[in-house]
Amino acid sequence: MKKQGWMALVAGALVSMGCGEEPLEEARARPVVERYAALVNENYTDAVAKARALQTAVNVFVADPTEAKLTAARSAWLASRPAYGQSEPFRFYGGPIDDEDTGPEGRINAWPLDEAYIDAVEGAPAAGIINATDSYAQLDEELLKSLNERDGETNIATGYHAIEFLLWGQDQSETGPGNRPASDFVDGGTAPNAARRRTYLKLATDLLVKDLESVQAQWAPGGDNYAKRFVALDVEEAVQRILTGMGSLSGAELSGERMTVAYDNKDQEDEHSCFSDSTLADLYANAVGIQNVYLGRYGGQDGAGLDELVAQVDPALDRKMKEQLQASLDAIQAIPGPFDQAILGADNSPGRQKVKAAVEALKAQTETLVDVATALGIELNLE
Repeated sequence: MKKQGWMALVAGALVSMGCGEEPLEEARARPVVERYAALVNENYTDAVAKARALQTAVNVFVADPTEAKLTAARSAWLASRPAYGQSEPFRFYGGPIDDEDTGPEGRINAWPLDEAYIDAVEGAPAAGIINATDSYAQLDEELLKSLNERDGETNIATGYHAIEFLLWGQDQSETGPGNRPASDFVDGGTAPNAARRRTYLKLATDLLVKDLESVQAQWAPGGDNYAKRFVALDVEEAVQRILTGMGSLSGAELSGERMTVAYDNKDQEDEHSCFSDSTLADLYANAVGIQNVYLGRYGGQDGAGLDELVAQVDPALDRKMKEQLQASLDAIQAIPGPFDQAILGADNSPGRQKVKAAVEALKAQTETLVDVATALGIELNLE
């Protein structure tokens, strides 16, 4: 979502089953809740590790800006994205990532980003915080935090996409990503205020790591934290939150904000990772994350998932859900890259047809997620 405040999407109360087997019987549902908490921790731990690798690459680059070290930093950014993308089903219910008061999600992954808010752009060589030496004489973490989302939804100052813009620059190519030269970061090089650009990149990266670590700590096992409170919830409440995260990401966010808006507007500014041309990888990671939660797995770890609860009460629905989750992944993979070119042209162009097919697959899986909730005795009303 462009602004990532969590929304109360679940309007319905828990619905008790009439008779027959209890779909959320404690002995079967509790392990699913516990596995979910463990999975979240595994995912965020991976995201933190990848962000620290990005931090290392950025530190090496800003200490000695060369093209080779810029390429390495870009590769580290790309490598860091899948783990975070897979974590996004853990949002939308006011958890540690998007608690309305303390959640750092808006500093981590907000978009779309007005690049002129940060740095010079084509036709505006003096634009951005980096070049505003009078208004912001000293760049530091508190300043970037205070400027993030100030006075406008696209005034994004921090997070993955701010770092992405600094590493790649504007994407002016029809066939590839942005191509900012490393010399933009060299004193006396191709752009003024190179030292401030280096400082900004390092500050934004350090803050990203710090914010991700704060979220991971809330899901770490054995602590007096959100994970402890989550696994102690009534199983109905816990499963409701799990399904809210999955359904909200699948529907309003992924098929809606991240794909349909770009499809309708045919505008590069509406794609998620527009500077690096890695939007398709973002979309795929989000869909994998939803599948992970349903199956109770992350990476090489596997355990009790929602699929086991659903199979107990409606085996055909479980099979349908699994098939649709895979169909969505396949549909996203079928979109020809880059995404900003796939959304262009007539509606019968191959790229737009593939994008539309992926949107429809995600909508179908979202509807089935609502059916899954109903089968488990939970009413979901998703936007």
